Amino acid sequence: MEISRREIRRYLGYGRQEADEKVSKLIEECVEELEAAEAEAKKAALPAIEVEPQLTEKVDFDTFCKSDFRAVKVKACDAVKKSEKLLRFTLDDGTGVDRQILSGIHKWYEPEDLVGKTLIAIVNLPPRKMMGLESNGMLISAVHTEHGEECLHLIMVDDSIPAGAKLC
Repeated sequence: MEISRREIRRYLGYGRQEADEKVSKLIEECVEELEAAEAEAKKAALPAIEVEPQLTEKVDFDTFCKSDFRAVKVKACDAVKKSEKLLRFTLDDGTGVDRQILSGIHKWYEPEDLVGKTLIAIVNLPPRKMMGLESNGMLISAVHTEHGEECLHLIMVDDSIPAGAKLC
């Protein structure tokens, strides 16, 4: 069924300009609602959970053993200025010297929620500069996709594990 603008104006009791503005606004709102519903339907059609396929390339045992994975305790954590992603961690790695690691996980974690946690880090990577700060290692996390959106979870372990404990 088609209704002309004149019929809509007469029905609503508005003058031409006022009715045209109201109809245009109504149409705009309907289009926005349809677009939102379409986006939601597309998101719902995506797989609930996706993980990256496992690597097929094999790593020999000696190469694997060169990676030094350690339990680390978060002493302090703060957002890196001028960065939306980076958090700066001050970590106890069991050596008696604080270790700084930068990690792009601010989308998933607030700094204050991580202080006191026990995490896993690889500590023998070469230093890397990010936003003018040096990062000395990498925190280990698990990533997957839920309905098209990336999810990240830091690997946190029991707080009774001492700083510096080696993973094997």
